[in-house]
Amino acid sequence: MRDPRAGAVTVFEGCARDHHGGRAVSSLAYEAFGPMARAELTRIREAAMARFDLLGCAIHHRTGEVPLTEAAVVVACAAAHRGPTFEAVAWIMDRVKESVPVWKKEAYRDGDAAWVEGEARRP
Repeated sequence: MRDPRAGAVTVFEGCARDHHGGRAVSSLAYEAFGPMARAELTRIREAAMARFDLLGCAIHHRTGEVPLTEAAVVVACAAAHRGPTFEAVAWIMDRVKESVPVWKKEAYRDGDAAWVEGEARRP
């Protein structure tokens, strides 16, 4: 993200929180189809670079267990001015949720667990 032309660097961290949909969450776990996920993240990165005239862009999504408060996904964008970086981060996160083959499982404090797709849970 360090580029002498960049006047702005915006970093977004999507963190594991202790609740979702009225249920107490103890942790999250993510699974992905690695080769396809990496290819899609690369495609999203390249599209964002062109669309928002970015000078730098990085996207990382964790797999495995993610304890509460830790980041599951990180997006960083650099550009000459702040506006495009804020827009790019939001746009990238929408694309990640729409098209990257990553699946989330929530573990609940009551001992139950469910795979989450959008706002729907599947035991």
